[in-house]
Formats: sequence, C-alpha cells, structure tokens
Amino acid sequence: MFSVMNELNYATEHECLIIGLYEKPEKFTGVLAELDEQFNGQLTELVKSGDLSAKKKAVAKVHTFGKIGAKRLYIVGLGKEKEYSFEIVREALGNTFKAIHTAKLEEVAVYLDSFICEDVDALDVAHAVSEAFALSTYQFEGYKQKSNEPEKKIKRISIYCNSTDAEEVKASLTVGYAYGKGTNSARTLVNLPGNMLTATDMANYAIELAAKYEFEVEILEKEDMLKLGMGALLAVNQGSTEPPKMIVLKYQGKDEWTDVIGLVGKGITFDTGGYSIKPKDGIVGMKADMGGAAAVLGAMEIIGELKPEQNVVAVIPSTDNMVSGHAFKPDDVITSMSGKTIEVLNTDAEGRLVLADAVTYAKHHGANYLVDVATLTGGVIIALGKNTTGALTNNEALWEQVLEASYEAGEPIWRLPLFEKDKQRVRNSKIADLNNSPGREGHAIMGGAFVGEFAEDTPWVHLDIAGTATTNKEYELGPSGATGAMVRTLALFVERFEN
Repeated sequence: MFSVMNELNYATEHECLIIGLYEKPEKFTGVLAELDEQFNGQLTELVKSGDLSAKKKAVAKVHTFGKIGAKRLYIVGLGKEKEYSFEIVREALGNTFKAIHTAKLEEVAVYLDSFICEDVDALDVAHAVSEAFALSTYQFEGYKQKSNEPEKKIKRISIYCNSTDAEEVKASLTVGYAYGKGTNSARTLVNLPGNMLTATDMANYAIELAAKYEFEVEILEKEDMLKLGMGALLAVNQGSTEPPKMIVLKYQGKDEWTDVIGLVGKGITFDTGGYSIKPKDGIVGMKADMGGAAAVLGAMEIIGELKPEQNVVAVIPSTDNMVSGHAFKPDDVITSMSGKTIEVLNTDAEGRLVLADAVTYAKHHGANYLVDVATLTGGVIIALGKNTTGALTNNEALWEQVLEASYEAGEPIWRLPLFEKDKQRVRNSKIADLNNSPGREGHAIMGGAFVGEFAEDTPWVHLDIAGTATTNKEYELGPSGATGAMVRTLALFVERFEN
C-alpha cells in the first residue's frame, strides 16, 4: 500500500501528486516554486484568480497537461503556518483523499515535506497521511445490490520525503494506518443492523480477533453467568430469545500480569427500552447501542497490531434489551455480581446494569485501572451536544492520561462533575442498595455515577459516547453513520500509559 522514497522526480508518472500550501505573503518556495516555473507561472495566476487557495483544508485539483509525470496536482490548503497543527493536516488530508476517492483514482503520490512545519514533523505527517487515508475513504458496504463494474479505489500511495529516514517514515505510516483501520472496524460493527449482529455474532467476532492477534479469550455463556451471580446482565437479557455473552479478551504485553488496564464496553446490540419502551422515533438507530463494545474491540485491534508493552483486559457484556412476558420490569429488584442489589426504576437504563457486572468481572480478572465506554444516556447529548464525549472519574491522574490521549486523537471529551450528593441519589432506595434511575436531572451524571459504584476504589474513567458514536452528516474523516468514537483515544491511552 505505502512506499517511501527520498527524491521527488518530476518525470515519474503518477495519477496525482499531493502538495501542501501555506498561506504566505511572498511567492511560492521549494517544490511549488519549481512547479510554477515548469508551468510558466500558471500556478501563481491560479492563486491570483482565486482558483487555488491556501486556506486550511481547501483542496484544488490542477491538471498538468503532460508538463510533469504526474497527471494531476492536488494542492492542499494548510492555512497560516503559525496556526498549523496535527489535527489540521489530518483533516486537510482527509478532504483530499475523499476528493481522490470520488475521482476513482487508484494511485497517489504525496510530497511529505510540503506538510512539515516547526510543530509538526515528518513522522507526524506520515501518521496523519495513513490515518486520514483509512478514515476518510471508509464506506459501509450495506446490503444494496452491487454493480457488476469493478470498484476503483486507492491502491498505492507513494511518499516522497527528503528530511527524514525512510524506515522511520514507514513505521509512522504503519502506526497511523493501524489506528485508521481499527476505527473503521468499529464503525462497521456499529453500522451493522441488530439482526446481523447479535451477542453471539459479537462473541464470534471477538474470537476471530483473538485468533489473529493471539489474545487470550473467554466467552461466558448464560449458565456461567448464573453460577457467577451476574444478575444485572441476566436481568436485561430476560426478555430476549438471543443468549447473552460476557466477552473477555486479554493482551499481556509485560512479563507479569500487573498494572492491568481494564477496557469495558457496553454491548447492547439493540435497545427497545424494555417495558420503559422508547418512542417510535427514538427506537430507530438503537442498533448503535453497542458503540462502546465496538470502541473496545477496535482499540484491541490496534493493540494487537502495535503490541505495546502494557497489560490489557477487555470486557464486553452483550445482549439485546427486548420486551416479552419474561422481560424484567420497573420495580424489580436484582442482585449484581458484586452482591449489591439494584431497584429497577427504568428498564431503559439497562446499559449501566450490564456495565455493573462487566466492571466487577474486569476487576475479577485483575484490572487495576478501569475505563468504561458506553452509549449510555441521551442526557449527555443535551449537556454537551453531538461532538463531545462526556466523562466522569474518581481519579485525577488516570483522567489526565485519558484526556491527553483524546486531545491527540482529535476526539474531544469533557469532564462532568461527580459529587457525594450525586452518589447519594444513586444509593437512594428503600428496598435495595442502589436504584438504576434517580431521575432526569443530571441524567448523564447519574448513569456514570451508577457505574462508579461498581468501580469502587479502583481508578476509573467513564466515557459516555451517546452523542459521538454516530453522525448524520459527512465530515473530513468519514461518512455519515458510525464514527468509531474513542477507538483511537483508548489505543493511545494504552500505548502511552504510565502507572
């Protein structure tokens, strides 16, 4: 897919050549100056006429008419150099690869040095190239009848870089591509309809992932859960004809099973709301209620590819939440694996129930640090909108590491408060230790606070991706539909983790 060369030879044939352009008051410099000379000043004229822009993320296609080996130039606006960042180059390249994909070109060259500045080096740009390529050209195939015409897509990317060792550039390309592909895998899982992705299907996917990357895998069946007392997960599953699964993947990157990071992902493959049933408009799209599980599986794919020196246990509680004569009901009292009893006030607050048993089981497997990810509450969308993931924590040091990873991944998160009075609302029940739905006020906080009751003293961060797991519009790094939110944040967090 990727090849790296030092010298850019203008005579070499390419379907297109991608070059970055900063906003500068002076004339072209470097490669663009050389190209402008070969084109008899026509690039300068295009800038003057406004047909070629250096504004950030602008993309202009210029036909070369045989003056150089590349048939087309894609000139990418990078904005002002002093405002330039890794996120800008990643999104600008995303726009560019989208345009090239739409044009059905199969071969691309990138002049890497034209994207470098003081704060973004060649290795950063190489990572951005491969990650942006993977993310921006992703498409969910779906189930429409296929055309007989062969699909044309980008198959080869040639990287020209004079400033940095080729092997280092290749390594950075590999990492960026792994991050993009892991995110895309999560996107596909979320985009799958509920009848195509049951808890059993998700377990089989995890088994395949484990075989590919030599993870240790454990799949708990309903009988196993009964023996272990996983009453919270089993209660949610009561109304379903599909058996539940508790999915566990273990990656050991250290000699001893210590300092274990636990990644816990909500795996509700379809959520009707149960007897607290969702309205007809709200129920559409609930196939995406396993976005947390998808994020964890996508992160585990990246971990499997890059093999960081960390220990990770991934735990995914999976079932659907259906209505039947066997379904659990409001006013029921259930007993979780931890032994804590729960008064059910809302069967549509089921995600926190399955996470309760999953968090407990992650600790059973030795997790010393916990990060749970879930499409947990509509309340987080009311609080933060659809571009920001909500978070709660009981540990400042762990929170700072997750936050730093999210900044680098370009997946913004915002911490919500968690005070003792919030915890008391979750503990407010006359007949049980906890209640699963204290009310609408601070709903996102209440959902996370409930999960925190099972994390207890273990350092823990909760990520609510109800707003960010999907999008209804196309953007620089992907189409509408599933986003793969938090895959890259989790993988970066694991890769850079310091205890």
